Amino acid sequence: MIVCPNCNHQNPEGATQCEACYTPLPTTIACPSCGASVQSDATFCGQCGSSLQPSVSATEQPSPDVLPTIVTSPAPDGIPAPAGEAEPLPATTSAPDLEKSSPPPLPFPETTTPPAPPPPVSIFSVTPATQLQQQSAQLVHVQTNTVVELPQNLSVIHIGKPNDLVPPDVDVSGFPNSEIVSRKHADIRVEADAFYIEDVGSSNGTYINNIPLSQGNRHRLRPGDRISFGKGDLVSFIFQMA
Repeated sequence: MIVCPNCNHQNPEGATQCEACYTPLPTTIACPSCGASVQSDATFCGQCGSSLQPSVSATEQPSPDVLPTIVTSPAPDGIPAPAGEAEPLPATTSAPDLEKSSPPPLPFPETTTPPAPPPPVSIFSVTPATQLQQQSAQLVHVQTNTVVELPQNLSVIHIGKPNDLVPPDVDVSGFPNSEIVSRKHADIRVEADAFYIEDVGSSNGTYINNIPLSQGNRHRLRPGDRISFGKGDLVSFIFQMA
């Protein structure tokens, strides 16, 4: 079954648009790790948790063996050549004739390097930009009106009861009727400012606004959504943005 992301209507496999609201439906692919059917835009597999995004190869760095070619230009006229590169005098020219024909060398003016100017002083102070904080959210238990704050430092929030494999970040074992909730029941994934919930193979299922959430599909949570863990609406929470 493919759940419509707009109205949560369950559509048959292979459907391209919702039968209820005609919204285009997301396509599904097989997880390369476990073969479970997941949506093509999913980041992680809801069955085994494997990443579905391709790895990005590192950018090739230029080879350090390639050195830049230095191009030298000939010295301009009137500047003496470096030592060891003076051209020999012609054999037919004698030293006295050279002294008569060559003008006396012009003295070069003595030059001094001026000191570097001091760096400019800015009257404005630059304040580094602060990193945007993740938007906080919470679950309100319907039966007891208890508020459960969702952790802000996690990208995947595990919901269930204590176990040795995946300890829950939101433990529901202390709420009434928690025996219908599986130890590994559901995950809430945080992507930017959006929250997505998916069932991870619970025994009694997960319901969003009284509609069952198929395993492998995920639902984007909006303020006011009712989340029920297990049948009978006995363990229910209201999703809220703080």
